[in-house]
Amino acid sequence: MGCPARDDYREKMDAENTPSPKELAPSSLASPVLVLGATSLIGDFLLARLNAAGIEPMALSRQPPSDDVCWVDADLADPDLADELPPVATVFSLSPIWLLPQALPALKAAGMTRLVAFSSTSRFTKQNSPDAAERGVAKALADAEAKVEAFCAERGVAWTILRPTLIYVEGRDGNVSRLASLIQRFKILPLSGRGEGLRQPVHAEDLAIGALAAAAAPAAHDKAYDLTGGETLTYRVMAQRVFEGLGRRPAILSLPPWLFRLLLTLARPFYPGATATMGDRMAQDLTFDDAPARRDFGWAPRDFRPRF
Repeated sequence: MGCPARDDYREKMDAENTPSPKELAPSSLASPVLVLGATSLIGDFLLARLNAAGIEPMALSRQPPSDDVCWVDADLADPDLADELPPVATVFSLSPIWLLPQALPALKAAGMTRLVAFSSTSRFTKQNSPDAAERGVAKALADAEAKVEAFCAERGVAWTILRPTLIYVEGRDGNVSRLASLIQRFKILPLSGRGEGLRQPVHAEDLAIGALAAAAAPAAHDKAYDLTGGETLTYRVMAQRVFEGLGRRPAILSLPPWLFRLLLTLARPFYPGATATMGDRMAQDLTFDDAPARRDFGWAPRDFRPRF
């Protein structure tokens, strides 16, 4: 379904006498709503939740899928983005947050008053990584967050930044589902050491629910939150749960870290993106505190029980 023209939106807003954000009830979500990065893992769930709530969201993409969502065919990096956008009030940014700062002036010109943007706890977990590329990711996340906060503070936009831990959707993500693929292929999963580093995997649907709750919560204005899954478990137990989700008995092989690094190096041509630090992190605790999110907007994620 194509989106109405920019002027059509303005006429619709005027006809409905759309209240300003200050006039809305505290629990209301200011419309129109625009979703950036709607084809991401979280996007499908967020669009479905918005529609279920009676809100018809607009979604921005460089390659809009052909379905009944109102897609805006545009690119965040387009210098003429402001000309492509219909009026918006609430913006959910699911794209990599480093793409967001350059688009903020156009979004503000389109009427943005509320922004919920996803970042990542990788900002912290990778900042001291021995891998230069991972340190670069951490710096890009931190720099982008700072730019978003500064712009919104200067231009009067209420912002919330959400930093998930390990995101998964059964069969679709590059973390938990990659483990599942390895298990299905080899029937056994090697770990570096005993895999005792702690993890807090979080489902993308819970993140969509949390984003909606944060957007409507005044207590979440101008704050950043770490969003974890419903339980904290070791990497080894997380892997066991993946086996169980596949209907298989866990078959985990603990290898000396040096041997795991060697195998990972040999396997790199077949698994792009694999680095030696992946094995090292199996012994590291990558945990965060989600108590502020639980307090401010009722964050209540599920336990880790994937089903493939």
